[in-house]
Amino acid sequence: MTPTIFPTTPDCEIVSSRIVNAPRQLVFQAWTDPAHLKEWWGPAGFTNTFHEFELRVGGKWRFIMHGPDKGNYPNEVEFVQIDEPTLIAWKRISKPLFNVVATFEAVGTDKTNLVFRMVFESANECDKIRRFAVEKNEENFDKLEVELINMAADEK
Repeated sequence: MTPTIFPTTPDCEIVSSRIVNAPRQLVFQAWTDPAHLKEWWGPAGFTNTFHEFELRVGGKWRFIMHGPDKGNYPNEVEFVQIDEPTLIAWKRISKPLFNVVATFEAVGTDKTNLVFRMVFESANECDKIRRFAVEKNEENFDKLEVELINMAADEK
């Protein structure tokens, strides 16, 4: 099932996916609990400072990503749809402008298919980000998997 929250065409989107070894509810929690999200969000070497995280439709997520190059990158998004534990969607308010739909599909009892869809207004805007986003999304997923292992260990 492809969500149509933000209608698009293939040349205007970047889609990254991974099957992770964790139950869907745990993966959803890693995406929606700021204590966990701040630990893994962003590519390798990045850390975060969260200023606001209001998980509700119309709620804001404001944060600074701190890059390994010592750069600080302000981010602000507004949540537009939350369907626990299957979907989170937001629109970016800060540049670069694009929308996000993350879906979580249970694959058995202890695996989740995560699909992260970045939707842009134009193919040109998408191409500017595509050059590096695919690799950086994979780094982000790598960090998520480490956090999921830590979360599962804490539950035991």
